[in-house]
Amino acid sequence: MENIENIDQKSLYYLEKAPVTKAIIHMVLPMMLSSIASVVYNIIDAFFVGKLNNTAMMASVMLALPFTLVLMALGQMFGVGSGTYISRLLGEGNIESSKKVSSINFWSSMIMGIIFTLICLPILSYILPLLGASGETLQYTRNFVMILVIGAPITITNMALESSVRAEGASTVSMTGTIAGIVVNIILNPVFIFVLNMNVMGSALASVCGNIVSALYFIYYLQKKSTVQNLSFKYFKPSKEIYSNIFKVGVSALLLSGFFVVISVLFNNYSMIYGDTVVAGFGIAQRIVQIVDCIGMGFAMGVVPLIAFAYSANNQKRLMEVIKKTILYMLVLTLTLGAVLFALRLQIIAFFSVDPKVIAIGQITLIAQLSSTVFAALCEFFTGIFQAQGNGVQSNVMAAVRGVLFVPILIVGNMLFAVNGVIWTMTATEGISCVIGIILWLGVRQKGLMKMSMNEQTS
Repeated sequence: MENIENIDQKSLYYLEKAPVTKAIIHMVLPMMLSSIASVVYNIIDAFFVGKLNNTAMMASVMLALPFTLVLMALGQMFGVGSGTYISRLLGEGNIESSKKVSSINFWSSMIMGIIFTLICLPILSYILPLLGASGETLQYTRNFVMILVIGAPITITNMALESSVRAEGASTVSMTGTIAGIVVNIILNPVFIFVLNMNVMGSALASVCGNIVSALYFIYYLQKKSTVQNLSFKYFKPSKEIYSNIFKVGVSALLLSGFFVVISVLFNNYSMIYGDTVVAGFGIAQRIVQIVDCIGMGFAMGVVPLIAFAYSANNQKRLMEVIKKTILYMLVLTLTLGAVLFALRLQIIAFFSVDPKVIAIGQITLIAQLSSTVFAALCEFFTGIFQAQGNGVQSNVMAAVRGVLFVPILIVGNMLFAVNGVIWTMTATEGISCVIGIILWLGVRQKGLMKMSMNEQTS
């Protein structure tokens, strides 16, 4: 069996030997930059579609959002599940199994995408009304979604491979592939939309092309450059044990994405009760807060391979140092940026709107959402710890809690405090979820310490 002694140690340097702060920066910074690039792309994409000056076309892109989220969720199910498993296998020094899992991740995500396409294409006419498409938006939504459905195998595979690359500590490669896809997307958007007159279909096609570029880059790296992973079909040897390890963690990523779809729909519906000014204020605040969320997500997702490797290598000292320093750096950066945005909230909201009502509700919403970012970052981090350590139950509980709690808190908040209840729903949900995350982590940590103590006694 191929083991870690036969592998060029440079490839695992950041996971195994690099000083913890250096390792955290190496893993987190590219993740943050990728997230920020995605936010910038979303703004630019909305700008190009907006230039069509067609409300029905703009609405069709929004109506297709659940489809995009489903594709991302399926990709993350394989990617997060396989990625954390690969990092743990590398921590154990089991390179042969790591290659099997990476191959299974690649081929399984591709097969899942093909199945998704074959199922959805024939029933597209029945799905579109469920998305809310009707009248003038129906045809535009059909065109947009049809391209997404055809490109599903590529989109799902791209998401899965990106996590697989990060699993071995190659976060810069992950960032390069992701940003390359975004740049291609941005370049092709105006070409397809305006030059080739493809309208919203052009926007969807540009997105698929961007995913193709990213996926090809990741395939090249994993097949030609990686010493611990391989996508060759000869390593595609599915087993109950491998799929069990992938899905017990991957399902939490799927659940979380699914709940965010529900949360988004409910939040939008309840905000609509209070009129366009509230919806506009919410929209502005959400775009601003995305920048802070990128920091929390960058830390939470970026350090997962470090935690998984240290946990499987039985290196409790490094594991705790990674966890403590990540929390410290994450809170300092999140709170600092949050304080700056809080201080400049009036000027920032006024930059987007001159309506006094929008500015007023936007400021309150921004304060509420900035308050929730710290809790959200910690929730993401605890979920990441559980995923890294293969604690499927705890990671699934965290994913479910954040979705399930939101609904009653939103309903009760709306009944008792009207619009303010809706505004502060996310903060209350993330705050309670964070407390649950701490309790679950303390339980997992205690079990881990007991297990290590027993291992030392028997060795």
